[in-house]
Amino acid sequence: SLSVDAPCSGNPGKMEYRGVYTGTGQELFRVGPFEEGTNNIGEFLAIIHGLAYLKKTNSKIDVIYSDSKIGQSWIRKKKCMSKLQENAKNTKLFELVKRGEKWLQSNEYSDIEIRKWKTEIWGEIPADFGRK
Repeated sequence: SLSVDAPCSGNPGKMEYRGVYTGTGQELFRVGPFEEGTNNIGEFLAIIHGLAYLKKTNSKIDVIYSDSKIGQSWIRKKKCMSKLQENAKNTKLFELVKRGEKWLQSNEYSDIEIRKWKTEIWGEIPADFGRK
């Protein structure tokens, strides 16, 4: 499986995200940091990036873990529902959000299951940045 996560310093604040192989922790992608983002936007983008990565590489992986209920709900809606407003500091981030939403609307990914990582049982998600 693939695990994704996003940390954010402040809300809004500096945000980045990444994806790793769940079993080994090997980093497959890492994006950011962006100067002004939110944790939920990062979690949403991390899931989209994971979906796109698995499709592009024709991976046999069919499960993505995320510890974000909100990120997963936005994926189901195929829409970023953040209240953060676009401004000069986060234009590049919002361009990525728009690309991600377009990807969700124009690609088929029902063969990949997005599951909630059970932190209370399994501990921190393997993609965690360890900044708590």
